[in-house]
Amino acid sequence: MPTKTRAAITGVFGWVPPDRLTNFDLEKMVETNDEWIISRTGIKERRVLRTPGWATSDMCAEAMKGLLEKTGIKPGEIDMVIVATVTADMVFPDTANTVCDKVGAKNAFGYDINAACSGFLFALATGAQFVENETYSKVVVIGSDMMSSIVDYTERNTCVIFGDGAGAVLLEGRRDGNGVRDFVLRGDGSGRHVLHMKAGGSLRPSSHETIDNREHYAYQDGKRVFMHAVKGMVGTTQEVMRRNKLTADDIAWVVPHQANMRIINSVAEHLGFPMERITVNIEKYGNTTAATLPLCLWEYEKQFKKGDNIILTAFGGGFTWGSLLLKWAY
Repeated sequence: MPTKTRAAITGVFGWVPPDRLTNFDLEKMVETNDEWIISRTGIKERRVLRTPGWATSDMCAEAMKGLLEKTGIKPGEIDMVIVATVTADMVFPDTANTVCDKVGAKNAFGYDINAACSGFLFALATGAQFVENETYSKVVVIGSDMMSSIVDYTERNTCVIFGDGAGAVLLEGRRDGNGVRDFVLRGDGSGRHVLHMKAGGSLRPSSHETIDNREHYAYQDGKRVFMHAVKGMVGTTQEVMRRNKLTADDIAWVVPHQANMRIINSVAEHLGFPMERITVNIEKYGNTTAATLPLCLWEYEKQFKKGDNIILTAFGGGFTWGSLLLKWAY
């Protein structure tokens, strides 16, 4: 019986806003149509947060409240909260501490991780270290983005892709071999010009000029992102499998970032995995950035079996990318 403490996911919960933005809605906003969007992205609709006064922290709070209720854990029992997001409520303070306040996690501390679409993966690997080292016993990792706040709804190539949502997991120590087994995380800062938001940081602070130039929206060079995303996700997944002496037959599920359906299909094809073992929900939610991986875990939870080998893989702006191997714990 293994004795090493591993960080196991012992619960997962997702939350998406009730308001839907369909392809037919977008037809009225930009020059596009349902067939064009589906053929290029696989997306039929996405959720957008329209509740007055709500922001990313509120979606995080709803996901965390659902997670705690589901697992029977009281807010005061949580030691740490990590939020992966690129759409924090404010530049500071961090969203994680705001979430702790909103859910009543009075004994927890937290911070945010900004790694774009790889954010949840990076945050999960980070949170796992605190549990494996037995520094903390209950860590909540949340991926959430309100992409509608930084999407230009006059730019058809971008606005059709993104949606809003949040997903949360509870990490606890297990000694039965289940939990996070390995991960490979990578970064290449030279990709920052290909996928980014130009203004709003210290390089180009907000000004009349940046607003007039529409520089406060997400920008990407789609073709270059596609090429790097497929190469990065495939490469790190293969590396994780090689390091752990696993073949495709040993992997029960691959959970890829929901960037667009063509990327997901290409990753599956290069890895030799049948689509029946690839989690997909992009048609309903679009690309929710840091929320895609936990939302997939939430939706497919009932299909996972204890001991299943699952690989999570993602690619995001920066560039950031990686893959993580875990054994499902329940």
